[in-house]
Amino acid sequence: MPQRIVIGLSAVVAAVSEGEARMLTVRSSGQPAALPFGPFDPEADRTFEIALRSFVSAQTGFDPGYVEQLYTFGDKGRDAPLAAVDGSAAARVISVGYLGLTARADTAAQQGASWSAFTGFFPWEDWREGRPEALVSIEPALRNWAGQSATRLARARLLFALDDAPWNEERALERYELLYEAGLAPEAARDRGEAPDPAIARLGPALGEPMLSDHRRILATALSRLRGKLKYRPVIFEMMPEAFTLSALQRAVEAVAGVSLHKQNFRRALERSGLVEGLGRLDQETGGRPAELFRFRREILSARPASGLSLPLLRD
Repeated sequence: MPQRIVIGLSAVVAAVSEGEARMLTVRSSGQPAALPFGPFDPEADRTFEIALRSFVSAQTGFDPGYVEQLYTFGDKGRDAPLAAVDGSAAARVISVGYLGLTARADTAAQQGASWSAFTGFFPWEDWREGRPEALVSIEPALRNWAGQSATRLARARLLFALDDAPWNEERALERYELLYEAGLAPEAARDRGEAPDPAIARLGPALGEPMLSDHRRILATALSRLRGKLKYRPVIFEMMPEAFTLSALQRAVEAVAGVSLHKQNFRRALERSGLVEGLGRLDQETGGRPAELFRFRREILSARPASGLSLPLLRD
């Protein structure tokens, strides 16, 4: 008898709040954090996006803004332990992931829903204050996994910037997948039905908070997509209010990219892009010298192809 297939929809809804890139998560009693997710009903749901918006709102009390399809996750066994999609028992679960962006990181109304910082799940991804402490803790475990294998060591060096290799912020998914392959991600032992390795368990928070099913892989996919897209599409403005200072814009970009930017070079590149214009009024709530407010020139999206933002790193 052919195995039944169930289509699930998963949502990474991202925002910037209090200096951190955050996304909506939901938690059930005794379960790890999860992304908002639910089933697609081909009889009742006209489109994937309508269904997605409906259950995100139902599970979190939040209405997602901009959304785009992220990726289709269909690997056999990807749903172990099963993300309990209605009607999915004894079925192969195919998950269609979506990335949503919003400028409103409101407190979610539904019990168990909250805005969680990306850094809680990927603490090694935040280089804004230099090499993250989590990576210092993880590095010996990576080298131990690599052992005498030149191929493994080369991958670890390239992805985790070991031995002074350059850091590439866009490769968040590859880093998580290497940690999973190396048995360092907590989900790896869980999915194999094994007890956690005590040596790995001692690394604790450095390995990040695990998530239900393969939701942390979906989240890493979204983070990689978003970081890459910053450079070729003006998506960051979907995460900004209507009026903002250039300092607030830079902090938002840094929070998403996980790197520090050179202020003057960032502003020069922004000026050349023509993406923003001054509003002729000042923000009186900066806590220091009042700064000019700007807006995103959204009308240019219909006039010409709009590029993203240059990310001049502080070390450059």
